[in-house]
Amino acid sequence: MDITIERAQPEDAGALIAFLNRIGAETDNLTFGSEGLPITLEEEAEIIREKNRSPRNSLLLAKKGGDIVGDASIETLPRRMAHRAEFGIAVVKAEWGQGIGSRLLEAAIEHAKAQRIEIVELEVRSDNERAIRLYRTHGFVKIGTYRKYFKMEDGTYADFDLMGLYL
Repeated sequence: MDITIERAQPEDAGALIAFLNRIGAETDNLTFGSEGLPITLEEEAEIIREKNRSPRNSLLLAKKGGDIVGDASIETLPRRMAHRAEFGIAVVKAEWGQGIGSRLLEAAIEHAKAQRIEIVELEVRSDNERAIRLYRTHGFVKIGTYRKYFKMEDGTYADFDLMGLYL
């Protein structure tokens, strides 16, 4: 089945919330877990509208048969940091290894280039080898490591690597 990559629209809010709840339950690599995000349908629709108001920001969705199977965001920083943007990405576990992450990342990089963003930055769990390999393949370099970035439910910590792509 074909995967389409498209910019999120307010009418995607309900499906996006369901997607976020699903991926939160599938991995410990995100800032939230199976509890999902405390957000209403109206709040999510407004977040999408706000992102779409700025041509420099983008929330991209990967859809398979109309269902959201991945997302990627580019969020520019303010004022003297406006040449930089934060990047985030997630794909449902059933679709890992199918190239969806690469397609989303490539679309996000093209968006950043078109908007003359100079640096795309991200944080990734230091032990998430699959994601780190994806980012390196697309030109990201490790800037450093943030020790104890996450505190897990069991009281242990996870380190995160800070990575940047210099366009």
